[in-house]
Amino acid sequence: MVDVLGFDKAVVPSLRENLFRQYGTTLRGLKTVYNIDEDDFLEYVHDIPLDQYLRPDKELARILNLYSERKVIFTNASREHAERVISVIGLEGIFDQVIDIIQISPWCKPFPEAFTKAFEIARVGEPGNCVLLDDSQRNLLAARQFGVYTIQVGTETRCDGADAAVMSLLDLPTVIPVSSDIMRVN
Repeated sequence: MVDVLGFDKAVVPSLRENLFRQYGTTLRGLKTVYNIDEDDFLEYVHDIPLDQYLRPDKELARILNLYSERKVIFTNASREHAERVISVIGLEGIFDQVIDIIQISPWCKPFPEAFTKAFEIARVGEPGNCVLLDDSQRNLLAARQFGVYTIQVGTETRCDGADAAVMSLLDLPTVIPVSSDIMRVN
């Protein structure tokens, strides 16, 4: 916002927060209000050395592979960013699909239209048979309106909108037992 759009550093935190709250993401707000190029924005903000912040996680890969159900990443980031994260963490081959912010445009999580579009893209016939793992209460609340089973990640105390909570994805088996039958959570 400072480097490309020329905003004063002093106004960026409150402007970013206002755009995030009103439009769902800063990107959607900047696109709507200032007509920025989404691809340029995503490329700029995701140009970070992920390997300085993330490490391969064999235990996470093991846990996720315990579940035979289809796994879809639904993100307010770009597909390229999600794929880079997957690669750095070592989760290649685990996810069946990535649904990114460009695919659900002009919407984003937490808007119901974004979920509707994501269900369509993922060919989900019955959202009530889905599970959403997310750290954002507003995303969990939105998913729950569709009957999705919601798991808040990053806390042991679940918020309104979450059916369960886990501190880490490594704790997933404590809230969704692994079984050979089709997972039924509702």
